[in-house]
Amino acid sequence: MTEADFVPDRPEDLPDSGSSKWRAPSNIALVKYWGKKKGQIPTNPSVSFTLDNSATLTELRFKRTDKVTGLPAFEVFLQGQPAPYFAPKIRSFFERILPYQPFIAQYHFEIHTENTFPHSSGIASSASGMAALALCLMDMEKSLFPSMDEDFFYQKASFLARLGSGSAARSIRGKLVHWGKQDSVPGSSDLYGIPYPLKVAPLFGSFQDTILLVDKGEKQVSSTQGHGLMKDHPFAISRFTQARSNIDALQPILQEGDLTSFIALVESEALTLHAMMMTSMPYFMLMKAGTLQIIERIWEYRRSNGEPVCFTLDAGANVHLLYPKASQVSVHTFVERELLPFCQGGEHLRDRVGNGAERC
Repeated sequence: MTEADFVPDRPEDLPDSGSSKWRAPSNIALVKYWGKKKGQIPTNPSVSFTLDNSATLTELRFKRTDKVTGLPAFEVFLQGQPAPYFAPKIRSFFERILPYQPFIAQYHFEIHTENTFPHSSGIASSASGMAALALCLMDMEKSLFPSMDEDFFYQKASFLARLGSGSAARSIRGKLVHWGKQDSVPGSSDLYGIPYPLKVAPLFGSFQDTILLVDKGEKQVSSTQGHGLMKDHPFAISRFTQARSNIDALQPILQEGDLTSFIALVESEALTLHAMMMTSMPYFMLMKAGTLQIIERIWEYRRSNGEPVCFTLDAGANVHLLYPKASQVSVHTFVERELLPFCQGGEHLRDRVGNGAERC
């Protein structure tokens, strides 16, 4: 597939009004991508768990307008309240997708969105939010071209979501998602994410994720800025090579259910991501003291109890504690006794691997 495959024919007729509503999940990468090329193309492939409870619900209401100004008019509402601060990001998204959905210029949109996780909880909503909006827009397109098949629908939804937020490409379908061209992964593409196409042991399909909210404040550096710093990073080429190697190394791990190797790879990936931030110019550190305290206690718990728990990190201070469902009871006790003191207000979220976005 190329970009040209996502340019639609001219529709015969346009509806006067309508609406669509989708629930799209957040995701947590196991193999990280850090760095982007032009057009939201990743510098290396990534693999992520799709989450279940941490999601965005978006309803798109649309009405045809006589005033066509090149871009659709729109209003945004978060939790029922006007949210004009989202307008620049959504306007940029509409600009990027316009060549692939030119019919949107003839509409006024109301975007009503809410998150299932608390506002300012430290969980990035850009991936789930852009994925949900892209799926609503694809419902519009599907109504114009009813013969569109399901695979193309989801491929284009991921393609559009990527243009709003790179990681949103991985928030369309679950449980594991691969994004980025890799010769060893059939059907992989830089343009959209795909359900992981290789064999995966059943235990990974029910993995748990307890998200430990160390810091709910705004990050010092946005993800967009952070990705940009990889352009002149002295270790960039080595990192991209490492990520591709880890994508291949992950394949037998997932197939065989090798938890020991899974833990080593996932934790190394998390620390490497933050090492890239700490060695860029300008350099920055998003981990907090509580992040490091939690990591040390996870390591000690694993050594002393033998439970196959591990951590991963996004580009922030919060810790994702990953573990098999069979370890759920003991890990919840461990979290409550030893880790909550390092969380802001003792807050944490219990999540698990999910199946992807759903139409509401």
